[in-house]
Amino acid sequence: MRKIKILFICHGNICRSPMAEFVLKDMVTRRGIADKFEIASAATSTEEIWNGVGNTVYPPAREELAKHGISCDGKRAVQLKASDYDYYDYLIGMDTMNIRNIERMTGHKKGDKISLMLEYAGEYRSCDDPWYTHRFDKTYDDVVKGCEAFLEYLERENRI
Repeated sequence: MRKIKILFICHGNICRSPMAEFVLKDMVTRRGIADKFEIASAATSTEEIWNGVGNTVYPPAREELAKHGISCDGKRAVQLKASDYDYYDYLIGMDTMNIRNIERMTGHKKGDKISLMLEYAGEYRSCDDPWYTHRFDKTYDDVVKGCEAFLEYLERENRI
């Protein structure tokens, strides 16, 4: 069986995109369908990657996930590559700047594989960056909303 491959993308890959990666992994595990998915996350920048080694998930993001029983142990920031467009079925950006950077870095336009996370929930808005807002709880809520809506989309489209 071919897995559905999803890549969540934000600026640094230390807050929003790893939160989405691990929330969705938790959701599919709880539903008993984890074997149908490959889920990862990446950055559009290299700010959190030093000498080829990415930083770990930002402590307040890690703590917010832990409040909900979700671990992100071992996750380190990685940068998006142009080849990720061909590898993944879905490239999901957390904000509109991420979308522009994904387009620039992959050479592909929004649509088909590239989407804004909260669009699945019927909202064309960015997922707030907790690096600036310090509202990791609100970001978590947005991530859950987006991930639940994404799974509902896959079910509606008979992809899972």
